Amino acid sequence: MRYRKLAKKSFHSDIYPGTVRDYWIHTSVNYSPQKEANLMVFQDGYCYLDENRTMQIPKTIDKLVADGLILPTICVFVNPGIYPQPSQAQQHPDTQRSLEYDTVSDRYSRFLVDELLPEALVEFNVSRDPKCRAIAGFSSGGICAWSVAWFRPDSFGNVLSHCGSFVDIRGGGQYPSLIRNSPKKSIRMFFQSGENDLDTRYGNWALGNKQMAAALKFKKYDYQFEFGTEGHNFSHGAELLENSICWLFGNNC
Repeated sequence: MRYRKLAKKSFHSDIYPGTVRDYWIHTSVNYSPQKEANLMVFQDGYCYLDENRTMQIPKTIDKLVADGLILPTICVFVNPGIYPQPSQAQQHPDTQRSLEYDTVSDRYSRFLVDELLPEALVEFNVSRDPKCRAIAGFSSGGICAWSVAWFRPDSFGNVLSHCGSFVDIRGGGQYPSLIRNSPKKSIRMFFQSGENDLDTRYGNWALGNKQMAAALKFKKYDYQFEFGTEGHNFSHGAELLENSICWLFGNNC
């Protein structure tokens, strides 16, 4: 079977009734169905695909695989849900993206692990080892990536967060305390923020990320936190991208 490098599909969710979303699948170079591949999932999928942005994940993944730095990898890029009918959207004044990404609960992880991925990955041989599965996102997508691993460490053992919203939008500011006061979970995280990150009524993004780093250090998690000078954008994360992906998959994958 020949695999398309990038395939776009749509998905209707029962866990988020009435929503539909686009998602894309990228099959890296050297993928063979005879061998298990890594899995990497990106929230705000289009932002990580748009060639006009600094993040160009398919190109980066293919380079790392071709250079033998990581194993072949299937990437799934997932957009937040939308309500296709205007009347439906009017009944939901909050953005669906914030509801899905910022809420501290297992709802989005159930949607992703139990609904979308079984369909998206049906034709692929993807590892079930959490060490070979990573989840990523920017801003609210970054805290969402952590939440998925937090609630489903059996499915995702690696997190990549760019300027994650670890602030009090929908309870995310509680994560440092939750980490400190909960049994340690099998999660590794690479994350970054900068001194010019957001500062709003919901909190300070730079401080929120520093508090996450302190909590992870306290509980002796395996993590890497890079703090720079950039604001709420992809620039710093793009500079770190190759190193961050290699660090996440390490020698295991």
